[in-house]
Amino acid sequence: MSIDIDQANQTAVTRMMEARPILKAVATAREVIPGMKDNLILHAGPPIEWARMSGPLRGAVIGAILFEGLASSEAEAASMVERGEIEFDSCHHHGTVGPMAGVTSASMKVYVVENAEHGNKSFSNLNEGYGKVLRYGAYSDEVLKKLHWMNDVLGTALADALASSNGIDMRALIAEALHMGDEGHNRNKAGSLIYLKLLSPLIAKTMKDSAAMAEVLQFIGDNALSVLNPVMAACKAMTDAAHGVEGSTIVTTMARNGTDFGIRISGLGEKQWFTAPAEIPVGLFFSGFSQADANPDIGDSAITETAGIGGFAMATAPAIVTFVGGTPKDAMNATLEMYEITFAESKFFTMPSLDFRGTPTGIDLRKVVELGITPRINTGIAHKNAGVGQVGAGLVRPPLQIFENALVAFAEKYSI
Repeated sequence: MSIDIDQANQTAVTRMMEARPILKAVATAREVIPGMKDNLILHAGPPIEWARMSGPLRGAVIGAILFEGLASSEAEAASMVERGEIEFDSCHHHGTVGPMAGVTSASMKVYVVENAEHGNKSFSNLNEGYGKVLRYGAYSDEVLKKLHWMNDVLGTALADALASSNGIDMRALIAEALHMGDEGHNRNKAGSLIYLKLLSPLIAKTMKDSAAMAEVLQFIGDNALSVLNPVMAACKAMTDAAHGVEGSTIVTTMARNGTDFGIRISGLGEKQWFTAPAEIPVGLFFSGFSQADANPDIGDSAITETAGIGGFAMATAPAIVTFVGGTPKDAMNATLEMYEITFAESKFFTMPSLDFRGTPTGIDLRKVVELGITPRINTGIAHKNAGVGQVGAGLVRPPLQIFENALVAFAEKYSI
């Protein structure tokens, strides 16, 4: 088969960069996510069955079953799973992304992002903030109570606010946040403030209960990760626009389920994953925790790096090193290294510290394998036991093996 890989990659990367993700709505998952049903639980990373799930993912699954009212106890929820009454699938197979465990169930409220340029939609759950949260595998009564408040009060407030507007241009929001010291993955302080600024007048117009309004605004304002989920959905809309280009070696998915690290390639089909055991991130740990407590890498949030921000934009967020380790010079070098393995520089995401150079965009499978340089990902570190929560933050790289396997499959498909 005769193919022009560079031309295919140009097409894929152009689609990724030209995508214009607009946060349009908040809705119930079963009503908007393709293929969603009442006994289906979506999770972060490549597909995985219960027997191989890590502690945080198992805990989040139990929590989702309890949240849905499908079971009334942990034991009953686990029995349902073991009897095969609960189905699992990767968020990515349903246009969805979620941080850490990434668990999304039918009744949960989700963000709806629409790519105004190409028409595809993407989804993400709402961010719970800090402390004991479902995404780290916690499922106590306190966690479930917060989830119900998020669904009933926060979700309704966001839905009404967005319905009263033309939506929020997430590409513009990310671009502005990068100029204010965020990288869009582990540091979202500026982006979350911009998000609050844009939402506040809409919420003030649409919410009638002033006490509930104050609670909603404080919850969003206190959470420096409040914008992470819509940013992830925006990046998913961008990378999905680049997926399915015949002959392209551009990576369109990097995702982790706490057991496996998986990638997908634009020119290699919708459900063809290349996986290997996920690494344990290296970074800074909270007081009382160490590398021995860490779970292997988990979450869909590496979609940010796949779209050219996060660890690829560290040069514009030097303060992130106080969270993930290293020095501001290391942050600069991280970005410079990523130019070695990408096909293009972003037209819209630029970095003042590099004379407004565009972020490295479009990971090229060929370059990763040829140079032996794997993508750098900023990530939170989860405790290996369900429900303990975040124990640190740091950097992680995918195993080189998955890129090598993908390149072999690419060569076989296209008879190269």
